[in-house]
Amino acid sequence: MSTPRPSGLPSPYASEGSSANLADILERVLDKGIVIAGDIKINLLDIELLTIKLRLVVASVDRAKEMGIDWWESDPALSTRARSDELARENADLQRRIAELEGRTA
Repeated sequence: MSTPRPSGLPSPYASEGSSANLADILERVLDKGIVIAGDIKINLLDIELLTIKLRLVVASVDRAKEMGIDWWESDPALSTRARSDELARENADLQRRIAELEGRTA
């Protein structure tokens, strides 16, 4: 029979530096970046039915920009600048179409 642990004391299975070690590992991964790649292929009688290519990049935003990855900057759902650029393009397109329609009726 085991004796109960007093509250507030760490579990015997957890080390004191485990959170610091996890933070260090996460900082290193984000600083250097890591790529995980894999392919899934489904074949039936030597006929390829489906191929799925998976690529996962884990990195900090700064590191991703250094690698040339910045898709979030042009996604209107993620960037206010991209959203306003999209609205400006849509507005210009609508103004052009209105001027074209007014030119036809005049």
